[in-house]
Amino acid sequence: MFNIKKLLLASVFLIPTIQYGQYTDQINSNRPGESMSAFAVGKTVIQVETGVFGIKENHDLLRYDANGFGIDMELRYGAFLENLEFIADIQYLNETFNYPMQVDDRADFKQTVLGAKYLIYDPNKGYKKEVNIYSWKANHKFNWHQVIPAVAVFAGANFTGADNPFYFSPQSEISPKVALILQNHLGDGSWVFVGNVIYNYITADYPSLSYILTLTKGINDHWSAFVENQGIKSDFYSDAIVRGGAAYLINKNLQVDASISTNFKDTPSLLYGGVGVSWRYDGRYKEVHLKSKEEEAAEKMAKKTKTKKGFKKTKK
Repeated sequence: MFNIKKLLLASVFLIPTIQYGQYTDQINSNRPGESMSAFAVGKTVIQVETGVFGIKENHDLLRYDANGFGIDMELRYGAFLENLEFIADIQYLNETFNYPMQVDDRADFKQTVLGAKYLIYDPNKGYKKEVNIYSWKANHKFNWHQVIPAVAVFAGANFTGADNPFYFSPQSEISPKVALILQNHLGDGSWVFVGNVIYNYITADYPSLSYILTLTKGINDHWSAFVENQGIKSDFYSDAIVRGGAAYLINKNLQVDASISTNFKDTPSLLYGGVGVSWRYDGRYKEVHLKSKEEEAAEKMAKKTKTKKGFKKTKK
């Protein structure tokens, strides 16, 4: 249906970077898209991202129509390290399938994933853009540093119960999930591009390889909008999905959102939309200062000077 490997390879070279550390002054939610950001919420920070959605399916070959609704929730917690985050991602779906001679009701957890995300590389840690006081052109030319992505990895597991109607095996299973996450800020920082490469259900009968590309634009201090493309490839299910939506920041710790999604095939055709909210608690967070290269060099020099002075005094 589409060549995922070529798209994934191209996305690696298109992705840019983010300009801040783990914790941000305003909530940084993965909603309303499906991609995962590279940065953690911050040590001791708790963040809940949840919503409700409706779904409509139509399958031309199997001749069914389906309608349903669901609830999804992602719980994120920063612990131990500033760049480490633990994640619980849960989705519950209730759906009714109408066949020509049969009605089939299905309700269960469509997804239960537990795992952790770790930021491997932040290109802006210690980076300070040099200002040229003699040239306006030099200060406003394209900054190639933006092309370097922040890089994170996710590792976790899917937990599926027995006789789950949304799963391809009748037995309960635990199967690993891993992801490579890339993220950047573009231009003046109001554009954010996120790329995910995901290998899911690794030890199951039908492992899947997928990608998600999300482009978000900060419109003003409260509004942001996004577009997203997701591709999924496996022997059990393959698809290409597009999404769009917007989010509104109520205050620095509270955001609401809405989105709509569809695909490009009729086996089945999909249409679903949802609304949600993201909230964080950061009352115990202590700010971590990311030092520039100049600050680190100055500290090392001061320590060396102090050590030399102390050594001379000892000799006397």
